[in-house]
Parts: sequence; structure tokens; C-alpha cells
Amino acid sequence: MAPYSLLVTRLQKALGVRQYHVASVLCQRAKVAMSHFEPNEYIRYDLLEKNINIVRKRLNRPLTLSEKIVYGHLDDPAKQEIERGKTYLRLRPDRVAMQDATAQMAMLQFISSGLPKVAVPSTIHCDHLIEAQLGGEKDLRRAKIILENYAYPGVLLIGTDSHTPNGGGLGGICIGVGGADAVDVMAGIPWELKCPKVIGVKLTGSLSGWTSPKDVILKVAGILTVKGGTGAIVEYHGPGVDSISCTGMATICNMGAEIGATTSVFPYNHRMKKYLSKTGREDIAKLADEYKDHLVPDPGCHYDQLIEINLNELKPHINGPFTPDLAHPVAEVGTVAEKEGWPLDIRVGLIGSCTNSSYEDMGRSAAVAKQALAHGLKCKSQFTITPGSEQIRATIERDGYAQILREVGGIVLANACGPCIGQWDRKDIKKGEKNTIVTSYNRNFTGRNDANPETHAFVTSPEIVTALAIAGTLKFNPETDFLTGKDGKKFKLEAPDADELPQAEFDPGQDTYQHPPKDSSGQRVDVSPTSQRLQLLEPFDKWDGKDLEDLQILIKVKGKCTTDHISAAGPWLKFRGHLDNISNNLLIGAINVENGKANSVRNAVTQEFGPVPDTARYYKKHGIRWVVIGDENYGEGSSREHAALEPRHLGGRAIITKSFARIHETNLKKQGLLPLTFADPADYNKIHPVDKLTIQGLKDFAPGKPLKCIIKHPNGTQETILLNHTFNETQIEWFRAGSALNRMKELQQQ
Repeated sequence: MAPYSLLVTRLQKALGVRQYHVASVLCQRAKVAMSHFEPNEYIRYDLLEKNINIVRKRLNRPLTLSEKIVYGHLDDPAKQEIERGKTYLRLRPDRVAMQDATAQMAMLQFISSGLPKVAVPSTIHCDHLIEAQLGGEKDLRRAKIILENYAYPGVLLIGTDSHTPNGGGLGGICIGVGGADAVDVMAGIPWELKCPKVIGVKLTGSLSGWTSPKDVILKVAGILTVKGGTGAIVEYHGPGVDSISCTGMATICNMGAEIGATTSVFPYNHRMKKYLSKTGREDIAKLADEYKDHLVPDPGCHYDQLIEINLNELKPHINGPFTPDLAHPVAEVGTVAEKEGWPLDIRVGLIGSCTNSSYEDMGRSAAVAKQALAHGLKCKSQFTITPGSEQIRATIERDGYAQILREVGGIVLANACGPCIGQWDRKDIKKGEKNTIVTSYNRNFTGRNDANPETHAFVTSPEIVTALAIAGTLKFNPETDFLTGKDGKKFKLEAPDADELPQAEFDPGQDTYQHPPKDSSGQRVDVSPTSQRLQLLEPFDKWDGKDLEDLQILIKVKGKCTTDHISAAGPWLKFRGHLDNISNNLLIGAINVENGKANSVRNAVTQEFGPVPDTARYYKKHGIRWVVIGDENYGEGSSREHAALEPRHLGGRAIITKSFARIHETNLKKQGLLPLTFADPADYNKIHPVDKLTIQGLKDFAPGKPLKCIIKHPNGTQETILLNHTFNETQIEWFRAGSALNRMKELQQQ
């Protein structure tokens, strides 16, 4: 473990953090490294076991797997108050993972903290900033996924990406967070998380035919909706689990972010052991076997909600458009599309990215493609393939899958997020042109993939995407429908089958790992003041001790408002390290209830309509503080904290909604904003874009105590409503200091 500096030690003492000696890091039974990149960072199953036993004795009841891993990482398991859905837990994650887009702001915040070294293993993965256009060779090959290298059974890992939960496929609790949360962990400060509820999903039967692991989460999304998992960990269990490959479990956990879940997890089993061994981590598998009782749920444990799915009866699904919880059986989507007026012709089929890009996924897609080629067919739609890592890319090239997919008409793109996050230089349509695409990704929000609001995106499994791209229409059901071969004869595609792991060892491909320097004391980061892509952060202003009077409403948002609506990705990703520049995309995708338009709001001073960022900058320049009014599940989607940093940077003070997505709510708190919810959701309708709001009660701001909001209408009348919040004492200190980072600096000076 990296040595703590005197500065970190003082900070930890000020926060009441317990000190651990380096000697205590050594495991009692065996010393097994977390990853081969960090041979001196060891897995602490002995500490996990010790903490679980303390908590089990206190609670005196069977524990779910989620509870074992989460409570097993408590900073103080003997005294921590534990109540699902209510208390805040102080946790000690094992490591931090960041991706290149969000890592920029996380590292800028860490630099601002003044701390010289991270306290836990922390890595940055390059995958988001690679634009898909021509193919992998030209777009750049690089990326390693967490499942292959850093996740392991029982790990508590936080990552600055909302799809960090794919590590749950390897039996870990892997949670997506904002950069400010990552900074806490890197600084050696206990990380706070509201004690999650646990939703159990019991799987019976077994997968077969065209049904895939993706269909499990598509079905769950249809049941729980995009906010049904908020504040909960989804824990899969039951006899059906053993019919799913480790990478299939990772797919299910990955997309759990789309139901608002804190994370998702599967119990340790032989499929995980097989995957660990195949990826060069037999020693971890052996150690996990020794501690297996702590890596599975206790018999008779209680779930806050229980969903049962019979895999024998589950049919292939396709969800969309515009939201990942609009579930349809593949057999029915064509009829629904005709009724709704959705385009039936599929312009592009896209497989891969972090959700469905395993060796098994590529093999099943290649099995479908091979059948089409045998009958002289190629894809009617454009077809792209995004390998999930350099290891996957190299191995599918070696084993022939990539070539089969090319022969059927596919383009193999770089190992990156690519079109999944809008990094797609699409040329086949014009913006505003109505069209349909099908993907094996996880999100299909309006404009997410290609910035075109008229693109109807559907998500499904890679093999279904491949079959639909060959047929070229949503009306095709591969379970029952026939294709016509080049010879004029009709044929039906057989359900694909493929190895879950390569028979030979994985080909690691190009080694892109960059080790940190042994001595970093002389390292410094110089940021040019004229840079358009990087900008050092300036502290946000502290709370002035007064209530927020006469806040102007920047925008009253109508309907769904994801982090893509608040801070768009795609071409904006290059500004992720420059707060002022990226703030020019603030809420440009949100629909204004006043006129039904995106990026068009009334300036309350000039009475002219203009772009949201320009109006916010006008208010900031003239000292006018403002607020945003939102609808349900505000801020769902990506973990990007820019969606919280931007409104704070441009003068925002509060975001008032019917409800929030978990990560975004925390991100807003971290940056000194007030995320507030209507005590009565119907009060959303009382507020009009031309009103002014006063928020009272901040001098007595306390956990569980609502704030008062006075709505001042232009005609001189007023209404008073109540606003709820979820702040605890520590988070209230963030607000008073101006941000969590400001509070950290205050503690350093004590």
C-alpha cells in the first residue's frame, strides 16, 4: 500500500479514521495479490471474514451476499449503525478504477486536494476518448476491462463510471461513483454510502437457444423500470445462476445501472473460478475457494424485494426506443413498431462495448454470421463490432471470429466505448432524419449514440443484433422466421452456440499498461493556462450563511432528464478536463416545459429566448442565482459528475425535482449544490418558469428536516411548499463549506 504522508495522517486523525499498520496488510492464510500489475497489494479475505463475523453477531440473522461484502468493508464494524435504506455507512473500498473521460476531473480534484499520493490502488483505463469511424486500426487499439484484471470475488471497488458494476459478474461489489467520491477513497478517507436495500432475483431453470444473459437484465429492466433499483443492490441467486457464464453475469450486472441500482452481484461459483483461471488468476480462485462461505448468501437471508425468473420460459427481448426499460419480446417488437410508427428498416447494427463484448458474445455472433455466409448472405444493415478489450480483440482475431464478422459485412472498431457513448462519427444519415438502430449496448437515450434525436435505438443481445442486421428489419424473429439465401432457397437460422472461453489461452495482445514511477516525489502536473482541454480547478464559494432568496428558474425540465441531457458526451468529451469549456453544454438536451424545445430558455431579464448555457452565464455575470426544476429520476444514466460541476460553476444553487438518480444526487451534494425533492410531487405543477423561489431553513439545516420553499408568482401571489432532502451531517458540512473538496481542505488546516 502506498505510504501515507504526514498530511494524510493529519487529515485522517481529524476525521477520526483508524490507522492501519502496513504489517496488517499481510494475509494470514496466503499472500495473494489483487492483480498481477500490483504484486504488493494483497487481497484481505481475513479482514473481510473478521468484519463479517462481528456484524453477524451484532445483527443475529442470516446475511445476503451484498451485506457480507459491504459490511465486511466497514470502517468500524463494531459500532457502525446499520439499517437498510436509512443509515449512512463508512466504508473502506479496496481500490479505485477510473476511465479516461471522468478521470480527468477526478485527478484535477485530487491535485486540488494537495495530497501527494493515493492511499489505495488506483487505475485509469483509456476507452472513452476514442472515436469510432473507420475501424480499429485507424481509430486506435487500447483498453482493458475491469473484469479481466481488477475485479475478484468479495472486492469492494468504486469506479468513476456507471458501468463499474460489471465486476459483479465476478462476485464483487463494484459501484459507479463521481470523481469526488473517488478522491475521498484515494485520500484514505472512509467512503460514505447509504446502507443499500437488497433486491433478490431468484433464477431457476437454465438458458438455452436464442435466449442469452442479456435477456435476463432486459426482463428485469422491464419489471423494475429505470428507477426501480434506486438505493438497492440487485443480488442474483438460485439454481439458474450456474447456467450463466461469468462474462454473462458481468453483462447482467453491467446493465443493472439502467434500473438505478447501486450495483448488482452474483455469488461465487465454478463459472467464476473457471474465468479466473483462464485469465491467469488461479491463485485468486484458490483463495476464494477457502473463503467461499463468505462469498455466497446465507441460507434463509431476507431480501427487501424478490423477483423470480424461470430461465426455461424466458424469451429473447429487445428494449426501446429512447429508454432501456421499454421491454418487448423480439417476437412482438415488429408489430409494436408498426403500431407506434417506429422505422422498421434497421440502418445499423452495433455489437460490443463494455456490456456485451466477451469472447462468448463474439463467438455467438460469429456463429450467426457464419450461417448467413454459408447461404451467400451478408448484412443488409451496416454492422459494427467493438471488442471490449485488447485481450478480446487479439483473441477473436486469432480464433477467426473477427474475420467471419468482417466477411458478413462488419467493421471491427477500436477497443473502446465508441458509439455506445456517442463517440461515433456517423456519416450515413443527417441530423433529424428518422431511423432505427439496434445495439447490444446498455443505454438508448435520445441522441446518445449519434446526437440525432430522431434515431430510434433498441438494445438487445449481440446474437439478436447480428440476426437483425442480416435481415435488415425489426419484423424479423430468428426463432420462427426464414431468410432467403443467394440460391433463392429459404432457410432458418439455428440458435447460436459458442465457447464461453477460448480453448487455448487468451492472447493478451499489445501491452498498454503504464506502471506508476517507483518514486513520484519529483512528479508534477503542469497545465497550460491557454489549454482548451485542461483547466485547474478553483474552489467554489462557501455558503454565505443566509437563506437563498429570489432564485431565478433557469429551466423547468419536462420529462426524462439524464446526465446525457445535462452534460452531453460525444464531441464534448474532449473538454472533460476543462470545466469552463464543457459548461457550454449545460442542459442543452433538456426539454423546456415552457416551449417544448431543447436548449431554448427565457432570459428573465431580457425576456429573450436563448441557449441554456448562455442564459446561465448571463445570470452568473449579473449576480443572479438560479435553480433548476426537474421531473422523475433526474440525472439517471452515466456517473459523469460534470452534470453537477457545470451548474455549480455557472451559478446554480439548487436542483428541485420529483426524484433523483443515486449517483447524480451524491455528485450534486459533493459540489455544494442542494438536491431537493418535492414533499408532494404534485407541487411540481405549482411552479412556472417565470416564478422566483426562496428556500428557507438553511440556518437550521439538519438531517431529516424539510426546507421551506416560497414560490413567488409574477402577479404578486405566493405559495409555500415543503422540500425534502437526504443530507446527513457530513454532507451538510460540504454544503456549508461550498463543496466536499473545500471541506477536505478545511480539515487539513485543523
